[in-house]
Amino acid sequence: MPDKNRADDKKTEPRRFINEKIVKQPMSKRMILKRAFGLLLTAALFGVVAAVTFVVSKPVAERYLVKETTKEIIPVTIPKDEPEPTTTATVPVETEPTTARETEPIEDVLNSMMEQYPFDIDDLNTIYSSLRTVVLKADKGIVTVHSVKTQTDWFNNPVENTDLYAGAIIASANDELLVLTPEGAVEDAEAIKVAFSDGTEVQGTIKQTDKLSGMAVVSVPMVDLGRALLDETEVIELGNSYSVKQGDLIVAIGSPTGMVHSTGYSFISFITKNVQITDGMTRILYTDMNSNAATGTFLMNTSGQIIGWVTDEYKNDNNINMTAAMAISDYKSILVKMFNGLPYPYFGIKGQEVSAVMNEQGMPLGVYIVDINNDSPAYNAGIQCGDIIIAMDEEQIVTMKDFQVKLEAAVPGDIINVLVSRNGRDEYKEIEYQVTIGAR
Repeated sequence: MPDKNRADDKKTEPRRFINEKIVKQPMSKRMILKRAFGLLLTAALFGVVAAVTFVVSKPVAERYLVKETTKEIIPVTIPKDEPEPTTTATVPVETEPTTARETEPIEDVLNSMMEQYPFDIDDLNTIYSSLRTVVLKADKGIVTVHSVKTQTDWFNNPVENTDLYAGAIIASANDELLVLTPEGAVEDAEAIKVAFSDGTEVQGTIKQTDKLSGMAVVSVPMVDLGRALLDETEVIELGNSYSVKQGDLIVAIGSPTGMVHSTGYSFISFITKNVQITDGMTRILYTDMNSNAATGTFLMNTSGQIIGWVTDEYKNDNNINMTAAMAISDYKSILVKMFNGLPYPYFGIKGQEVSAVMNEQGMPLGVYIVDINNDSPAYNAGIQCGDIIIAMDEEQIVTMKDFQVKLEAAVPGDIINVLVSRNGRDEYKEIEYQVTIGAR
């Protein structure tokens, strides 16, 4: 009989398991190099991915994030032009006796020379080849301004109307292109779109308008344009209209035929000087060229510089086919304000200087008010036609330039003390007014 106690001891004895310790095999040099190579490859891959992600995301970040940071705005400036002296001193020069040929009228000499020279079509092409080069270059600075307006049809359905105007890129500053265009292009517009010569269309914003000159400046951000388009685009330089002479060859760009990017050639027929305009004086350039003031026509000299823009306000009543253009030099101070988004100060008079002859007859020196605009700052202050402005804020006013310099330094909303001389029954009496400067 088996021993019962021994059997019980076997039941209670704990079972023993074999404990094994796994020892990691030491890495060989080959395995170490393999792991190091894999680590470097992974790091390089992550670097490439990070670089690609940065390049792709940078333009988006610049567009939406960089704009929030403050950036120094550099004021746009335009060098002013000075009118040429009206009289020049002549110095007598001794001359040698002239021959009979030299005493012939110049017209006869020219006609004789032209008859002797056999002109052909190649000569004509040579004459106009340089002009074509000027036109092609300037046309790269012409854009189409879309004025988008929403109206309703007969059934009250919304209809989007788009009017097309020509604009000239005349400045580039602070990462934006500044486009000069007729004021009608932005008037009551719900949106403004600017189309470039390659078909690229971007959103534009109104920088400033001037209702008196009928022009506006539209801003186009450069960030919305590709580098290739920016390199192709031309900024058209502003010329000196004081140097323009009767008979000068000129070029029309913009929309002279009513279609943007059209062009034309002609000559300056005549120039009227000292034309009275609101708060200043100007020159009007006349030509027999076809033009369209409503859609925007700009006149250039043969150097490719803008010397004026076409207007319907000063058309010649004796010849309705003549084209009138505002001279650019008389508006550069206004354009500077518009370029920087500032309104030009408004007084509201048309005046002329009191001449020496008028002063000898008893009129005080100053600016004689020929006309005054209704509801203008000067009108609302009580100034009248026939008054002579002799001082502004205690600074003497003798010439029209004195008046313009003082007005240009003012800011809309400023109150200026204006001293005028008014003709009474027996003598001129001085009256002081306070004029609140407005905006054009």
